[in-house]
Amino acid sequence: MIIDGHCDAISKLLMNQQADFYNSTILDVTLNNLQAGNVKLQCFAIYIPTDMALSGFQAILMSVDLYGRRILADPHIMPILNQADMDILMSGTKIGALLTLEGVDGLMGNMLYLRILHRLGLRAIGLTWNQANWAADGIGEPRGAGLTVMGKQLVRECEKLGILIDVSHVSEAAFWDVASMATRPFYASHSNVFDICQHPRNLKKAQIYEIIRVGGCIGLTFVPYFVSTTKPVEIVDLLKHIDYICECGGTENLTFGSDFDGMNEWINGLEHPGQYYNLQNILARHYKESDVENWLYKNWYRYLYNNI
Repeated sequence: MIIDGHCDAISKLLMNQQADFYNSTILDVTLNNLQAGNVKLQCFAIYIPTDMALSGFQAILMSVDLYGRRILADPHIMPILNQADMDILMSGTKIGALLTLEGVDGLMGNMLYLRILHRLGLRAIGLTWNQANWAADGIGEPRGAGLTVMGKQLVRECEKLGILIDVSHVSEAAFWDVASMATRPFYASHSNVFDICQHPRNLKKAQIYEIIRVGGCIGLTFVPYFVSTTKPVEIVDLLKHIDYICECGGTENLTFGSDFDGMNEWINGLEHPGQYYNLQNILARHYKESDVENWLYKNWYRYLYNNI
């Protein structure tokens, strides 16, 4: 069983309106692939590409509408909004879908928009993509500032509503601003270990320790250049990141957030959710069964169950 903390299928569907969620070859994340990989819950991120004609809150609402019409409308999928839904999910045969937002640009500082999205099913937000916005600097912003006054207001409102905070993509200063004010566990949905692969989107050691300390999750991503600088990238290259986080004490915090549909190159043998069994088989050869189960789904399940 698998829980995956991040994918960009909504964005790809938004840009390819004729693509079929059931089995389109345009998509990494399809119903067929989720079923083939025994994915029990998939987090679906709303991300508005910069080259879209529409922007702002209207573009977010279009994405929510598409998510409802193209993904949730499938009878094999159920939305995950609360603990009761998690219980139903685990006792049934459906695949869960949890809606997240990657970058709050389109909220335009309006907390009313945030509350509306929560009522529409949003349960987690990443404050930025790589660039700066009204709430915070992203990791790609050279000045490297933290949360703005409105960004801090946003974090407080999210905690009041029960919306999880995702620190993947934010600047280091913004990460520590979140850490200094958060009263609930935050998480990194799709980030790896900087000491293993020096990509700016990966987490520094102190950040890893902080996420572990607060009881959050670290979702290792399958984007090849976040995993290794040596090509081709193989599944076994992920093991260095796993070992590092475990050595930091994060055995119960380690998860996976693939970023399928958000990349244009893939790890060999891990190119869509239907190939999760390849990862599972390699993990089974190197680690004990209870740890593998934690990383594949139990850690995500516990975190989500206790915090949404």
